[in-house]
Amino acid sequence: MKKLIQVKGMSCQHCVMHITEALKEVPGVMDVVVSLEAGMATVDTNAPVTNEALAAAITDVGYTPGAVTDL
Repeated sequence: MKKLIQVKGMSCQHCVMHITEALKEVPGVMDVVVSLEAGMATVDTNAPVTNEALAAAITDVGYTPGAVTDL
């Protein structure tokens, strides 16, 4: 399953790295691609992952999650 998450507050590639690492720590997440330009993260999962768990991972590293869309 893929999810698209809006991420607010990113300003550089370090932000991208922090969010990527945080999302990869969420159990069930296989792959993460974060786009600074689009302000979005695409997450591939191999198990059910709640939108709340993904949002919490983003919040924990200091950014603001927005809408989550199932792809």
